[in-house]
Amino acid sequence: MAVMEKPDIELITLTEAPSVNLTPGATARIQKLLQERDLPDHGLRVFVSGGGCSGMQYGMALEGQPREFDSVFEQNGVKVVIDPTSMQYLYGAVIDYVDNLMGGGFKIDNPNAVASCGCGHSFRTSAAPAAATSGGGCGSGCGN
Repeated sequence: MAVMEKPDIELITLTEAPSVNLTPGATARIQKLLQERDLPDHGLRVFVSGGGCSGMQYGMALEGQPREFDSVFEQNGVKVVIDPTSMQYLYGAVIDYVDNLMGGGFKIDNPNAVASCGCGHSFRTSAAPAAATSGGGCGSGCGN
């Protein structure tokens, strides 16, 4: 019986399309943050957690070492790290960075969100229960 070699998982991962996309604006801002903080080997961790006025909220952090089972990919020179649970909610999302007169910040366009808060930091999917806020608006959870 012939022995089959195990496929090169890293090569397979690198040839797949990224599951979350960064716009050029987001890429530039992340690269600037990494340079300002002198963290050349770090990447952007994107995650979802419970809370916020719509039931779930986005989070981001600069990450030096991915954890076991994380999805890791590089786009336009920026490493992106996402845990498996968050990936369920973020698959297909586009991360942008906007800077305008009202302030700047990262914005996530998430095709999995069926509702989101006016602040853009909180969302709900069809699988997530609605938040306990009465009007579905920002309330005090978003700082508005």
